[in-house]
Formats: sequence, C-alpha cells, structure tokens
Amino acid sequence: MKVNNKSIATFGAIVAVSSLALVGCAGEGSTTTDDDTAAPEMTGSITVWVDADRAGVLEEAAADFTAQTGVDVELIQKEFGEIRDQFVQQVPTGEGPDIAVGAHDWLGVLATNGVVAPVELGDKSSDFEQVAVDAWAYDGQTYAVPYAIENIALIRNTDLAPEAAADYDDMIAMAQAAGTEYEFLVGLDPEQADPYHLYPFQTSFGAPVFGNNADGSYNADDLQIGNDGGEAFATWLGEQGAAGVLNTNITGELALENFTSGGAPFYLTGPWNVPAIEEAGINFSVDAIPSAGGQDAQPFAGVQGFFLSSESENRLAANEFLVNYVGSEEVQTALYEVGGRAPALSSAFDAAVASDPIVAGFGEVGANAVPMPSIPEMGAVWEFWGVTEAAIINGGDPATLWDQMATDVQSAIE
Repeated sequence: MKVNNKSIATFGAIVAVSSLALVGCAGEGSTTTDDDTAAPEMTGSITVWVDADRAGVLEEAAADFTAQTGVDVELIQKEFGEIRDQFVQQVPTGEGPDIAVGAHDWLGVLATNGVVAPVELGDKSSDFEQVAVDAWAYDGQTYAVPYAIENIALIRNTDLAPEAAADYDDMIAMAQAAGTEYEFLVGLDPEQADPYHLYPFQTSFGAPVFGNNADGSYNADDLQIGNDGGEAFATWLGEQGAAGVLNTNITGELALENFTSGGAPFYLTGPWNVPAIEEAGINFSVDAIPSAGGQDAQPFAGVQGFFLSSESENRLAANEFLVNYVGSEEVQTALYEVGGRAPALSSAFDAAVASDPIVAGFGEVGANAVPMPSIPEMGAVWEFWGVTEAAIINGGDPATLWDQMATDVQSAIE
C-alpha cells in the first residue's frame, strides 16, 4: 500500500458523514420490528462513561436514541486511563455507570471482579470483524460492542527502500544497501524493552504466549512462551542486540525522530505515529511485518469497545443503545473519524479500507493479528517478559534468561 504524503488526505478522515441520522436504525433488541409488533417498552435513563475524544460522537447518538426510545442518556466524561479502576471500584457500590468505554485487555480484570455483563449481539455478531469479537470474548460470551481495532505494522520509507522486504534478513540487507545510520527502528524501553512491538518476531518463531482452547480463546494452562521456538527467539534477540539492530537506548521518541529525519528505511510502529511521519514529508508504505523465524509474524490486535455494567438497572435500554446505536455504521464511522483507528464494524471497516491506503495497509496486517490476551494470567507474563527481553538484548545469556522467565511466569500463574 504505497502512500505519497503529498497526495493523501489527513489520516483518519475518509468517509463523509453529514449527520448521525439514526432514528430509523432498528435491529435485534430494538423497540420496533419489521412487522410493527412492539418490543418491550424501555423507560428511565442510562449513564455512559466516555472519554473526551469520543464524547462528541456519543452526544449525537444519545440524542437520537432518546428521540427514538424516550430513554435519557447521561454522558459523563472520564480520563480514559482511569475508567477501568474506577469502574471496578464503583460498580459494586451501585454508583457506577450502565455503560463504559475501554480496551479489551481490561476484560480479564473486569470479568473476574464480576462488574461486567455479557452484551447480546445476536445476529449482529457476524457484522463485526472477527478479531474484534474474539478480543471481547471471555468464557464463551461477548462482553462489549467493539468499535475500533489497532495494530502495528512495518512503515517503509519508499524513497530509501522502493520494494517490500521478503523477510527480516532481506529487510536488513536492503537497509544496509540504503546506507542509512540505522537499518531498522523500533522504540524500546531501557529496562522493559517492548514485548508488544517485538511480539510479531516472537510468533514468527512459533512461540505464542498461550495456546488456545477449541473455541479459539486463550488457554492459561498451556503456556507456550518457553517452548523451543521461544528459546530460538531469545537467541535471535541476543544476536540483534549484539549487532546493534535492537537497541534499548532507542526509545519510542528517538525511533520516531530518527525515522522522520531519514535515518532508517524501516520503522515498526502503529497508526498513532502516522501523522508525524506525514508531517515530515516522508513518502511511505504500510507493509506486513517481515518474518524472522520462518512462520507468520503476527502482531497483537488491540480492540476498544463499550461494555455493560453487571449492576445496570436498565440493561434492556443499555443493550439497545450499545448494539443498535454504538454498533451502527454511522456511529462506528464517526468514531473512526475522530480517533483514527480502523472501525470494528465490517461495513465501516471496508469503507475505510477502500478510501484510505493507510487504513488499508494496517488492516491487511491486522487481518493476521491475534487479540492481546485479556485473561487474568497475562499479568504474570507482563511482570517478567519485558525485563527479560531487555536483559537479553543488552548481552545476557538468552537460553538461561528465557528459561528462567518461563519458569517464573508459570510459578506466578500457579
């Protein structure tokens, strides 16, 4: 997906939506049906916690919902990073909202604390991108209406590297031929490295964090990170650190700065850094992440959505608002336009991909992504994962450190 900075529109603005005319959008759970038979009447009000970036879109959706159903919607703005903990604290006391916005990797904490209720998507479940629905699944049930998907991809400076790399070694060879200061840039933390950004390379060695159950959900009893592929990945990490390709002194800020100044042909990052790359006048392409270990390089997918309180006293109205308003193409598109993340609803996603080559590039990579594990046991992985990667990149013995990490994670889970 080649992108010329001079010829594309501002990232995130693709589908013109003149208004959120949702009065006519009725579906499963709606107050009307195709044969005009009245569904259960909804009354009262619902409260929604939403961050400032999405509040404007929901104001219009809420007004339409109230006009259609008579149910009032109170929107309360919260800092996104504070929503999860406040939700967990307040829902059991009866002071929390009916609905809140959040990230799917909160789900393990929310579910184990008993503060979320399943959302009844019904037939609309198939209307969303599968990775988005899978991300919000827990114990066989769906706990949110997803609205946005994001993942990382390889950004290639097309002036320095005209063709996509076949694999990791080919990428490094192309970069060396370009003669830039760096072959490849990815932001790392001096003490924690960055398992999120390095995960595609790990999966290319056949070393996912967890195995999967028959339904595709993660199996916490099947820790895969310490398998033979994990040890091979650890050896590769050490080699890349010794060669200077991976460098824990190159933070995220420095990686972006060096790429936008032409210091490397390749940069592993997400759509959040695209505006700065555009502003720098870089002609670029969004490419698949090259495999280092021979198997598919699968990044994590992060999915944001709106979830339902287990203590909601107006669950029928809350579910209706989620499924048929937040889940409508109009709202999903509007949320995409203000947030820049690919929509979760397939029709809105397809429109975004067709209209914006950046979204298309990240979407193609995201089609091969896997949901970031949201099960509670993932906390034990994060505790040891990044520090181990950093130690290996900085010269520690790969086999010893990786094996100890896997043992520590297993012990913490047990």
